Order: sequence, then C-alpha cells, then structure tokens
Amino acid sequence: MRVLYVEDEVYLGKIVSESLQSRGFEVCLVDDGDKVIRAFREFQPDICVFDVMLPNQDGFSLSRQVKELDPAMPVLFLTAKSQASDVIEGFQSGGNDYLKKPFSIEELIVRMKNLLELTRGKPRDKQPSANQPISIGTYTFYPIRQTLHYGEEEQTLSHRESELLHYLFKKRDGVIDRRQLLLDLWGDDSISNSRNLDVYISKLRNFLKEDPGVEIRTLKGVGYRLLL
Repeated sequence: MRVLYVEDEVYLGKIVSESLQSRGFEVCLVDDGDKVIRAFREFQPDICVFDVMLPNQDGFSLSRQVKELDPAMPVLFLTAKSQASDVIEGFQSGGNDYLKKPFSIEELIVRMKNLLELTRGKPRDKQPSANQPISIGTYTFYPIRQTLHYGEEEQTLSHRESELLHYLFKKRDGVIDRRQLLLDLWGDDSISNSRNLDVYISKLRNFLKEDPGVEIRTLKGVGYRLLL
C-alpha cells in the first residue's frame, strides 16, 4: 500500500512514517501543504493520510483538490481538532474517515485497510472496481464519476451518496448491519451520524424509485438489505 502522509510535526511524522514502513507500507511523507498535490501526482498513492493544520494549505483544502483529481481516492484525516463542526467540515471536504490524535499505529492501519476495501475493492473479491460501471437493476452507477444513469437521465451524486450506494452494492448478498455501516463510513455511530444515514438512505431510495425491482429494505433493529 502506497501512503501519502502529510504531517508538519517533524517528530510525529518520522515516528508514524517509520512505523508504517516497518509494517510493509510505502510512505511518502510531506510536511507542507503546498507540496502535496505535486507529491500526489508523482507518488500516485493508494490512500492519503492528512493532518488538518498544515503550513500554507490545510488538510480540508487538500482533500478537495485530491478528490477533483481522483474522486475515489480514500482520504483519512489525523487531527487533534475534536469539535463537531471540524468533523463535519472534514467529511464535507471529501474525507472518508477521521482519526483523532493521539492514535495508535494499529488503529491507523486498520482504518486505512478498511477504507481501501470500501473505496477501491479487493481484486480477489470479484467485485467491480471503483472505475467500472455497476448495474443496479436498470440503472448504471459510475462510482468514480459519482453518477447514476437511468436511460438518458443522469443523476449526479454527492460523495457520501456515492460512497453509501457503492457500500450497499458490495454488501448486497447479505444483511447490512446498521452500526457497522456507520462505523465504516462515518467513523462512529453517534446519533447525529445515524440521522444523517437516514437522510442519505431516503435520498438513494428516491434516486432508485423508477425501477420497482430495486429496493433498499430496512430490517428493523438490524440494518438494511439491497434487493435487486
């Protein structure tokens, strides 16, 4: 796994970078926001791990730029900022996960691997990769482009809507546990995130309503199941 790690705290950056390298990761460590996009293009990472407070450009701004270059690129924020507004801004900027400092290397690795599985797919899983169109009933879904097509109609999805639809599709062969879904996509199962999930599920149902053969079924007290 190639990790673009952006951290301006020299000691922390060195410790985390060396710890990841000792576990088999290839790491490109950058300490300045202005250097990140060039490093992104040259290094071609599998995942980006951004501190939020950086010289010249913050992590949220960098996430937006990275998502413009590659909408499917997983981005994980590492930060000491813990206000709800900061967390919300992180996700709105295209971030996929949010790990608060201090953190353990083991938890960081688990979260990175989980993000890669969700956003890129494992080659051995026989799942469509993020750059392939996916047939959902009579709809065609393009995860990277974040668009859903029905005949000649095209619906542009938000990053979170696209991520959630892709998640539901990959788990379509079984029951999707609601709490696990929240942990995988939002990072925690707080009441506010649970309400957000309800809103996004409702939006996806509305987008898919033209095909009666497609249903996001709620299993009360359990979670969901995508029926095709």
